[in-house]
Amino acid sequence: MAPFTFRVTHRDGCARRGILTTAHGEVETPAFMPVGTQGAVKGITHRDLESIGAALLLSNTYHLYLRPGDDLIARRGGLHRFIGWSKPILTDSGGYQVFSLAARRTIDEQGVHFCSHLDGSGHLLTPERATDIQIQLGSDMAMVLDECLAHPAEPAEARRSMERTIRWARRARDRFLAVADRGTAGVTVTNPSQAQFGIVQGSTFPELRRESVEATVEIGFEGYAVGGMSVGEPVDLMYDVLSSTTGSMPDAHVRYLMGAGTPADLVEAVARGVDLFDCVLPTRNARNGQLFTSAGRINIKNARYAEDDRPPDPACGCYTCRTFSRAYLRHLFMAGEINAATLNTLHNLYFYLDTLRRIRESVVFGRFEPFRLAFHQSLSGQPFE
Repeated sequence: MAPFTFRVTHRDGCARRGILTTAHGEVETPAFMPVGTQGAVKGITHRDLESIGAALLLSNTYHLYLRPGDDLIARRGGLHRFIGWSKPILTDSGGYQVFSLAARRTIDEQGVHFCSHLDGSGHLLTPERATDIQIQLGSDMAMVLDECLAHPAEPAEARRSMERTIRWARRARDRFLAVADRGTAGVTVTNPSQAQFGIVQGSTFPELRRESVEATVEIGFEGYAVGGMSVGEPVDLMYDVLSSTTGSMPDAHVRYLMGAGTPADLVEAVARGVDLFDCVLPTRNARNGQLFTSAGRINIKNARYAEDDRPPDPACGCYTCRTFSRAYLRHLFMAGEINAATLNTLHNLYFYLDTLRRIRESVVFGRFEPFRLAFHQSLSGQPFE
């Protein structure tokens, strides 16, 4: 199986184009990961994902641990075989999900004690357990367990959380290396080439972020992620914190911005040196009738589209836009047809993936800044509807 590697092939300012190599294939970066929380991207098949250029997926440790269970998936040969996806997969640690449970969890140095949202049963997710689960899933990229804070956070609270995340990262790395070196009873390694990513925290405080980068890099991971962004902070503040954070991160490693991802966010994060993205917006918004287009967002349920024969986005080449009108998509949505979610999801994911494709092209040809300006100008041409 191919070892995990990353190399930058082109630069334009801070924007980078690169090649991420995994045991399940190569990924051209910057890249966007559709979110397949439970081993499936809602509303769309793997076949359609491949047809629109999806090169990797994100799945969630918390949900797969609870159902159907990482032991079952390991017995099936790992997550790739279980879900029928042959390309790379990244799994998050489940940290965001357990922290979002609020009243259902408590945090201590050991880990996170939580009650399942499915049946109320009690569980303990530790850095070691999150590592073991992901080893059994066999994803190509596995995230350490981190502590997530909502915005705003007091400096002292942010420091305590950041320092705990560092201690957890050390424990996760020690466990990851121990299993790789000696194996561990009860843990099935389904992907020997799995890479582990550290996560940088520190809320909106640049100094804490820099400390977190330094300590996380000292531990040593195959890749690094920026966590705790897009949790309620103003967009301009997020961009400022991201700039100072990526500027401190090692240049030779892949950089992943977790969970943030309006189309404008993707472009601005690439401008700050980010290589990987995930976000539920394109799929969640599609199911709610909101479509991302080159001229801004449209809500297809609005009455103004009842007799609109134009495609959702005349500039888009996806199957939905090549085949169906806004009037028909509105009809499907208002009638509660399952196809409404499928066709909307197909379009939104195509728009995201195509945006990243065009970003990669602009970096290769040294045209990223003109692309960036034109992209924002295009989006602002139509107000939110």
